Amino acid sequence: MKTVSQTATKVMAEVVTDLPQRRVGIIGGTFNPPHLGHLIMAQQVGDQLGLDEVRFMPDAQPPHVDEKKTIPAQDRANMVQRAIADNPLFKLETAELKRGGKSYTYDTMKALKAQHPDTQYYFIIGGDMVDYLHTWSRIDELVKLVTFVGIKRTGYPTTSQYPVIWVDAPLVDISSTQIRHKVSQGHTVRYLVPDAVAEYIKEHHLYETKPTN
Repeated sequence: MKTVSQTATKVMAEVVTDLPQRRVGIIGGTFNPPHLGHLIMAQQVGDQLGLDEVRFMPDAQPPHVDEKKTIPAQDRANMVQRAIADNPLFKLETAELKRGGKSYTYDTMKALKAQHPDTQYYFIIGGDMVDYLHTWSRIDELVKLVTFVGIKRTGYPTTSQYPVIWVDAPLVDISSTQIRHKVSQGHTVRYLVPDAVAEYIKEHHLYETKPTN
């Protein structure tokens, strides 16, 4: 015979199970700096998949990038915050910044799923990166934690050995490397990054070429 307490516990469990999951996109990267290509990609995925929000997640210390070429994480986070401030769909995800050290997606998503078991995560990557998923740390376990979303790219196949949802988005040929180079040469980055990001770069003298003695 079930007690009142047992019955109440079962009912509560059923209610929690029946609650609709939040659908959250994650777009990770160094964002060194964030540019309009990032924003367009995130907006298109959020809109086409009907996501509740899309979170921009800067790396603390990327596992495959020379840290000497990356500006402090706080500057990159500040630029992301400025870039997304006027869009209610976008949020800043600081999980990797708070943890510090090298950032591996499996470790991050495992922690986020533990903190937010009611959230279904969609991890957004460019179509050119899909072919490299087999090289990601613990990829077979990672695909159980997230749904990958690939942005279609001309010249790249829309097939993968892993489950991927494919989304069309305007191809904007902008790179953070290109932006850093333009700033170092004293050229404008207007229309490549949001105005607020351009202002931050100028205010904090980021990417400027240091004079040699």
